[in-house]
Amino acid sequence: MEAIRCEQLSRTYGEVQALKPLDLTVPEGVIFGFLGRNGAGKTTTIRLITGLAQPTTGAAWVNGLATTQTDGTAKQQFGYLPQEPAFYTWMTPREYLDYSARIFRIDSKGRGQRIEELLELVGLADVAKRPIHGFSGGMKQRLGLAQALIHRPPVLILDEPMAGMDPAGRRDVIELLDGLRGQVTVFFSSHILADVDRVCDQIAILHEGELLLVADRAELLARYATNAIFLELAHESRDRQDELAARLQAEAWVTGVLVENSGLRLVVTDTAVARQSLLPLLVQQGVVLNKYEWIRPSLEDVFLAISS
Repeated sequence: MEAIRCEQLSRTYGEVQALKPLDLTVPEGVIFGFLGRNGAGKTTTIRLITGLAQPTTGAAWVNGLATTQTDGTAKQQFGYLPQEPAFYTWMTPREYLDYSARIFRIDSKGRGQRIEELLELVGLADVAKRPIHGFSGGMKQRLGLAQALIHRPPVLILDEPMAGMDPAGRRDVIELLDGLRGQVTVFFSSHILADVDRVCDQIAILHEGELLLVADRAELLARYATNAIFLELAHESRDRQDELAARLQAEAWVTGVLVENSGLRLVVTDTAVARQSLLPLLVQQGVVLNKYEWIRPSLEDVFLAISS
């Protein structure tokens, strides 16, 4: 099933093409990271998908309903959190969620129960009677997430949900999104790559209005994996670092060995041979390991390599 689909979706402002024709499919049930530098076209894409802006070409669907040519019924299919959510700050979280629930015509019995569920989910139950104007940025962002979820949408669309938050607030939002895994499809834009790396199943990279790639996160990292290995030696083997480095350097499939405080870092020419030969060689040498790790790039490394 497709949670979100875009076909030749584009937007031009005068002579500026903010989004080039975009073909994108987001499967149901995934946490999908939509990455790009500031100005890449992420917010433009989200505004088009949610029906807040009209496309120059193409169309978008959420949960099977067109959002770019709709009478508004498609809005029941998704919850939306803009980059800078606005609130009636004189309200309390409970009052604001009640107001949001009434917009979606949730009946009074279901409304009260749903509000309490969401206050617990986003960690605001203890401050549910406090005016919103005294809230931190992270608290407002969590309230925005609760508002986006109030009508139990199958798809959640978030524009830079961690922007401007401190590390603790970003961690809270990431944990909340991770807790929604399997319950809703989450589509969120971000330029904070470490956060995306922690939670996303699939990733798309947008650059200067153009979609560069879409891939599973694990597949993407594997595709750009380096041919380097880190060996952390157990304490009883560390006095043999130099000897072991010389022995490994003699292998035809090893191009470089770097001695570090706790072990060795190897660069190899043939990963298949290295996987087959390295551990037997270490056993033969009587080396004890604490860690054997193929060094993989971070999502930031991949992003910079693709979008530079």
